[in-house]
Amino acid sequence: MSKTLFKFSVAIALFFFATLSLQAGKVSAYYDAPYASASAVKSKLQKAGFTVLSSYSPASKSYLKVLVFTNAKLKSAAAKKLRGFAAVERVLIDNKTKTVRVTNPEYWLKAFLQKDYSTGTAKSVKASIAKALGSLKPTQDVLDSGSIAKYHYALSMPYYEDMLKFDKSGVKGKKTLFTLKLPNGAVLVGIKMSKASEKFIETIGEDKALVLPYTVLIENGKVYALHAKYYLAISYPLLSLGEFMKISSTPGVIERQLKKALK
Repeated sequence: MSKTLFKFSVAIALFFFATLSLQAGKVSAYYDAPYASASAVKSKLQKAGFTVLSSYSPASKSYLKVLVFTNAKLKSAAAKKLRGFAAVERVLIDNKTKTVRVTNPEYWLKAFLQKDYSTGTAKSVKASIAKALGSLKPTQDVLDSGSIAKYHYALSMPYYEDMLKFDKSGVKGKKTLFTLKLPNGAVLVGIKMSKASEKFIETIGEDKALVLPYTVLIENGKVYALHAKYYLAISYPLLSLGEFMKISSTPGVIERQLKKALK
């Protein structure tokens, strides 16, 4: 083999392995799974050991169904100070496009558990989801693995820990979609907001409508919620600045809706 050909082969190999390394460093927020009806997906999740907490149609769109689900491993992992948002995963069934999209435990547990993240828990939950839903294909909604826990959309934008804090004791009954008590005494509550406050999905993508329903965490006599500027951005990791500006009023609307839901 000539020196030129050898150098060319080495360059190709290095490029190939560098590409693999780059891909390995990316984590998708979601997986696409084979299509099935909402009732079928619910049954499959239950058979795989999950508890389905709620079935919800974001922005009152009947063709969209979001199932919020949990299991013992998720609840145990989330039973730490201000980690309760990690207690659930979500799956979106779109009966118009005939698609099923589910949250990736690695992505969301890294985001919500922060330094308490465990690879073992993420792998276990993913295996159970795959058992229930079948073949899982990562979507293009990716972030670098190392940047998920410290994610913020842009300079001066909120991080995970920059939560909204309310001096309230709980959620009004009519605004409650589900209640999940965690082993540490914290309670995660799904919130029913107004149709108008959830219509942002029409602007930035119904394919990620599993961002809803919004949740709040009740812990030590306080109510916490993820800042919408953080939560929407990490839920739509490919969101452009132009798209973000189109929904610039949404975070404020969500905060007001959450306040109305509390008692």
